[in-house]
Amino acid sequence: MLILGIDPGTLILGYSLLDTDGAQPTVVAMDVLYLKKIPEFNLRIRRIFESTLRIIDSFHPDHLAIEAPFFGKNVQSMLKLGRAQGVAIAAAMSRDLSITEYEPSVIKQHITGNGNASKQQVAAMLSSILNSENRTSEFNIQNPQYLDATDALAVAYTCHLQLSNPLADLRSQLAPKKKQRKSSKQQWSDFVNQNPDRIL
Repeated sequence: MLILGIDPGTLILGYSLLDTDGAQPTVVAMDVLYLKKIPEFNLRIRRIFESTLRIIDSFHPDHLAIEAPFFGKNVQSMLKLGRAQGVAIAAAMSRDLSITEYEPSVIKQHITGNGNASKQQVAAMLSSILNSENRTSEFNIQNPQYLDATDALAVAYTCHLQLSNPLADLRSQLAPKKKQRKSSKQQWSDFVNQNPDRIL
């Protein structure tokens, strides 16, 4: 299966493609779409839709794994992220892809074991996992300029883990919780603080 991972944003959108043939996933592509120079919000949304279609038509993925928007105090920012996510999903649906949505904390938990991990920690762990198997030699996963693409790769890899081991989620739900989960308001605040360039 070829998984398209998308980390949606109205200023920067990250994407990746992960080939999960067998038990050894391989990074096929990863990059970012910069939207900051497009002044009108609706034109950015259109670019996201068109670019997602172009990626799908170029690589022919089987599945879309996408990061879910936060629910928090800043309603306008949340709505804008939701629209970016929505048009990417619409593009995938128009090409009959199956779709899975993941909360950021779930992605971080699967990759690092810590639902509050930073972008840099996620990138370092992904680099360790994938580079150790010599399947990402041409991609610099930890490059600060491509952390949104790395986040998209984290979404795709999380999807791979769940599809290859569907009982993993059940075990994590049944396991005792060591720490109380942050409220959605706290999660949104953390997200905005860590990603000021993703929302306008």
